[in-house]
Amino acid sequence: MNYKIILGIAILSLSYTSCKKEVENPEIKTSFALSDTMLKSTTTAQAKMEPLKNELSFYGKITADNNKSIDVFPLVGGNVIKVNVELGDYVHKGQVLAIIRSTDIADFEKQLIDAKNDLLVAKNNLKVAQELFAGKLNAERDVLEAKSEVNKAQSQLSKIQETYKIYNIKAGSIYEVTAPISGFIIQKKINQDMLLRNDRSDNIFDIAEISEVWAMANINEIDINKIKLGIDASVTTLSYPDKIFKGKIDKIFNVIDPETKAMQARVKLQNPNYMLKPEMNANIKLSFNEDQSMIAIPNNAIIFDKSKNFVMIFKDRNNIETRQVDVYRQVGDTTYISNGLKENEKVITNNQLFIYDALND
Repeated sequence: MNYKIILGIAILSLSYTSCKKEVENPEIKTSFALSDTMLKSTTTAQAKMEPLKNELSFYGKITADNNKSIDVFPLVGGNVIKVNVELGDYVHKGQVLAIIRSTDIADFEKQLIDAKNDLLVAKNNLKVAQELFAGKLNAERDVLEAKSEVNKAQSQLSKIQETYKIYNIKAGSIYEVTAPISGFIIQKKINQDMLLRNDRSDNIFDIAEISEVWAMANINEIDINKIKLGIDASVTTLSYPDKIFKGKIDKIFNVIDPETKAMQARVKLQNPNYMLKPEMNANIKLSFNEDQSMIAIPNNAIIFDKSKNFVMIFKDRNNIETRQVDVYRQVGDTTYISNGLKENEKVITNNQLFIYDALND
C-alpha cells in the first residue's frame, strides 16, 4: 500500500517538473521583431507636451482692399463715343478708359475763349491807362483799377485752365475718362453709345489694385468670444483648393449683420500673380492656442480600428506595444491625446498599420 502511494507521488512530481520546464523554455514562447528592411523604413515621432490649439472654420469672401480701390465717376454728361477697357482688364494710371462728347465741355471751351479775351482786353486797358498816366492825362487810381481788372481776368483764366486739367478736356467738346490709379477694372457700368446724364450719381468704373486683398470671414455669434486680433488664418478657395493663403486677423467689425446674423473679421492676404479675385468665395480657418497644454503627436500615428484609436509604442525592434489612446482633438497635422500616452514616448508614424496587423491578428 505504501509502495503505491510513493509511486503516485513520484509520477505527479515528474509531471509538474515537466510542465514547469515547458513554460520556462524560451524556444516555445513566440515574439515579434522588425526585420532589417522594415526597420529602415519605419519612422517614429516623440510625444510632446504642447499648447492646445483650436481651429475654427468659417465661410467668407475675397474683397479688394478699400484703401487701394477707387470709384470713377463721370464729371460731365454726354454721349459715350468709345470705351477702351473691359471688365477684368489691367489699366495703368492715366490710361484713357472712355471718351465722352459733352455739351458741358463745349460750355467750358466757350468760357476758356471768353477768359482769354477778357484778359487780353484788360491788359490793353492797363497799357492805355499807364500811357495816359505818364502823360498826366489821368490819375494813378485809374492805373490801379486797370491792374485790378487784369488780375481778375488772369484769375478767371487760371480757374478755367485748372478745370481743363481736372476734366482732361480735349478740343471738340471731348472729355476723356482716365484711370486715377493702376489696377484691375472690377466693375464697369458704361457702354459705347450710352447717353450719360450730367446729374448721374453712380460710378461708371471701379478700379482696384489687388496685389494685396482682404478675406472677410463671417463669424457666427457662438464663436465671437473666441476671435481676437492677430489670430492666424489659412484661406482656401474653390479655384485653388490645394493652395493655402496665410494671413492674420487685423480688424474685427464689432457689429452683427442683420441679414447674415454674423460678425465680420478681416484677414489681409498677399496675392501673388493676382490669383485671388474680388468676390471669390473663401473657406477661412482660424487657429489659436488655448490656455492649456496636452500631449501632441502627428496625425499619421493614429490607427482607428473597432471604433477605437490606437498607437504603436516603439521601444526597440523587439519591443513594440499596441496602446489605446483617447483623441481629444485634431488640428492640421497634429493630434492631441487626452489619455493613454506619456511625454517623450515614441510612436510609429510609418509602417504602423503593418505592425499593428502583425501584432493584433
